[in-house]
Amino acid sequence: MNRTELILATAIILFVAFALGWFASWLVNRFTRVTRADIGELDRMAQALHEAEETRDQAITYMQQREADMTNQLAQTEAELRAAMEGLRDARQEAAELRQRHEQD
Repeated sequence: MNRTELILATAIILFVAFALGWFASWLVNRFTRVTRADIGELDRMAQALHEAEETRDQAITYMQQREADMTNQLAQTEAELRAAMEGLRDARQEAAELRQRHEQD
């Protein structure tokens, strides 16, 4: 193989390598490129996610407030029930005492 054939073979090999590299780069770009429409959609999705997170936070705050209110109301109702039961017990004792007095008279 003389010098000209070596140069020609090297040039062909380099050209083929360049063509394969360019083709591979084109394929990667084709499948991974992000268009303006994609960026716009990503922005809309990010905004929707942000709004959903805010709504979730508001719902959590509302539920915590509601739970505190209901716990408060339950405590008040239980206190009222205890007071009513105590009053009923006192009334029964008083009624029993009155019956005993009435039966003794």
